[in-house]
Amino acid sequence: MGKRIFLFLLTNVLVLVTISIVLSLTGAGNYFNARGGIDLISLLIFSAIVGFTGALISLAMSRWMAKTMMKVKVLDPQASLSPLERNIVEKVYRLSSAAGLTHMPEVGIYNSPEVNAFATGPSKKRSLVAVSTGLLHEMDDAAIEGVIAHEVAHIANGDMVTMTLLQGVVNTFVVFLARIAAWAVSRFVKEDVAPIVHFIAVIVFQIAFSILGSLVVFAYSRHREFHADRGGADLAGKDKMTHALQCLKAYSNRMKDEEQTAISTLKINGKRKSMLFSTHPDLDERINRLNR
Repeated sequence: MGKRIFLFLLTNVLVLVTISIVLSLTGAGNYFNARGGIDLISLLIFSAIVGFTGALISLAMSRWMAKTMMKVKVLDPQASLSPLERNIVEKVYRLSSAAGLTHMPEVGIYNSPEVNAFATGPSKKRSLVAVSTGLLHEMDDAAIEGVIAHEVAHIANGDMVTMTLLQGVVNTFVVFLARIAAWAVSRFVKEDVAPIVHFIAVIVFQIAFSILGSLVVFAYSRHREFHADRGGADLAGKDKMTHALQCLKAYSNRMKDEEQTAISTLKINGKRKSMLFSTHPDLDERINRLNR
C-alpha cells in the first residue's frame, strides 16, 4: 500500500524540476559571487526556499494528483450508491469519527486488480481515502475495515504534513548539492558552453539526488507504518487489523507463486537490501509488532 508515498514523491520531483527550470531561465536566485564562485550562504537560503516551496506545492496537489493519476471515482454520500459503495463510505466515516476527525475524508474507489488502498491530502480537513476494486474483491469485510482503519490512522496522525516537512529538508540538500555538483562540472568545459552545461547538469543531478533522498522518505514511511497499524488496531480492533495484514500476506504469497519468474527479476539478493527501496516494512514484522 505505497501509493500515497509514490504519488507524493513523483509530484515533488516534477514540481522541484519545474521550479528549477523556471528560476534558471529567469535568472532568479543568483548565488554566484563576483569571482564566479558560489556564495554558500546565499545558495543554502535559495535551496531552502526552493526545497520547502516544492514540498508544500506537492502537498497541496497531493489529493488532486491522486484522483487524477489513479482515476479515482469519488463516492458522493448524498448520491445513489451500490450497497458495496455505501458500506465503504460508512466505514470511512465511522472510523474517521472514532479517530476524532471533524471533517470527513473524501472516499473513492479506483479500478485496479491490485490489492491496494491509500490515504492522502494536504490536511486532515482535505483528505482522501481510496481503495482498489481488487482489494474489495479479494478481502472480506473484516479485513477491509482493518485496511480502512489503517489509512484513516495515517490521516489522524498527520503523516502527510510530517512527510512534507521531511521532504522539504531533503529537497533543500538536493537543490544545494545539485548546484554545487553542476558548478563543479561546468568548470571543466569551455567558458562559452559552461552556462548550458551548468543548466543541464543541475537538472540531471537534481533528479539523481532526489532519488537518493527518497531513501530517507522511504525509511520514514516504514517507521510510520507501524504507528498506522497500531492506530488501525485502536480504531477497528486488533483482531481486524491483524486479519487485514494476514490477508495481505496471503495475497502477496499467492502472487509470488503465480508470477515467480516475473517477480524474481525484480528482486535484490536479500531482504535487507531491497528494504531500502520499500515504503512498507515486511508484513511478518508488522504482524509480530502488532501482536506484541
